[in-house]
Amino acid sequence: MEVSGEVVGILVPLSFFAMVFGIVYLAKREKLAMIERGMDPRRYKPQSAPFQNLKWGLLLIGAGLGLFLASVLDRTLFIETKRHNEAIYASLVAIFGGLGLFISYLIEKKEVLDKAKPAAYIEEKDLV
Repeated sequence: MEVSGEVVGILVPLSFFAMVFGIVYLAKREKLAMIERGMDPRRYKPQSAPFQNLKWGLLLIGAGLGLFLASVLDRTLFIETKRHNEAIYASLVAIFGGLGLFISYLIEKKEVLDKAKPAAYIEEKDLV
């Protein structure tokens, strides 16, 4: 089924307008709900996420490694098929991107556990 250019020319601006309208509507609705509960919406600003850059960096590194490995595999192992294997690209980007996010989670978890440990913490093995 082929969609004509006229339909796309109508649907793209309409969907863009609907998306912007939905975002603005939901933001105003959230502020009204905060006012109804007696909260001041100006006091609540988005809080910074200290590991956000780490998460994005590892995700993009993982996706890049996945693309590189998929390209190498496509040009070496699957050279006789004479066509691109899109499934390899999508799956390796997803696998390595997920691996990057998992490594980010492990780093964040270790950092949080280290901060939660008291300064005068003595391990049980040190007592023996």
